[in-house]
Amino acid sequence: MRGERLQSRHWLGKGSAGLILGFGLALALSGWFAWLGPDGIDGGGGGKIQFVMWLVAPLWCAVFSLVFLFRSSLRAWLWLGAANALAFAALAALRAQAG
Repeated sequence: MRGERLQSRHWLGKGSAGLILGFGLALALSGWFAWLGPDGIDGGGGGKIQFVMWLVAPLWCAVFSLVFLFRSSLRAWLWLGAANALAFAALAALRAQAG
C-alpha cells in the first residue's frame, strides 16, 4: 500500500481541524456519556456533572493528537466534519428519545 508522505505543510490545516472540530467532537462524546451514563442525564448528582465536564479535555486532546495521522488537511477536515455530524445527530436522537 503506497500513500503520500506526511508533510509539514499540512500541519496548520490539520491542527486547526483538530482544534475546532476536535472540540465539537469532544462535546458530543461527553454528551453521549451524560445521556447514556449511570442514571441518565439527571442522575449521579454533582459527581457525574463534574466528570462529564472534565471528560471534554482528554477527549479533545486525544482527537487533537490523532489528527496529525491524516495524510492531508482536507482529509482531516472531511473526516472530522463527518464524525461531528454523526456524533451530534446521535446526540440529538438520544435527547429526542429520552424526552
